[in-house]
Amino acid sequence: MSSEAINSSGLSYAQARLVERPSKLLFISGQVPADAEGKVPERFEDQCRLVWRNIEAQLTAAGMKLTDLVKVTVFLSDRQFRAANAAVRKEVLGAHAPALTIIITGIYDEEWLLEIEAIAAA
Repeated sequence: MSSEAINSSGLSYAQARLVERPSKLLFISGQVPADAEGKVPERFEDQCRLVWRNIEAQLTAAGMKLTDLVKVTVFLSDRQFRAANAAVRKEVLGAHAPALTIIITGIYDEEWLLEIEAIAAA
């Protein structure tokens, strides 16, 4: 399978991502900033890193990796978290650039500052 970023922004996302003949697709439900015991960190950056670890755990369970992500949707509780979200995403994804949508919205649990869902292809 090949996956190619179209019009990559250089900021760990692309305007589009072309996937040709994948052998498997993984649809990851919204991952939240809670650990196995249900604990939620207070700081946004810590919540964001935890969400990405939860995404990576789902990918690993399916025999996939972060570079298999082709589409990511981030739900932020407030615009104030845009820059921190971008910084953590770049830290986690490096040069990998999935298609990306960011939505500012109310989040299910008031403790959660973000939620991320994703699609991976391999």
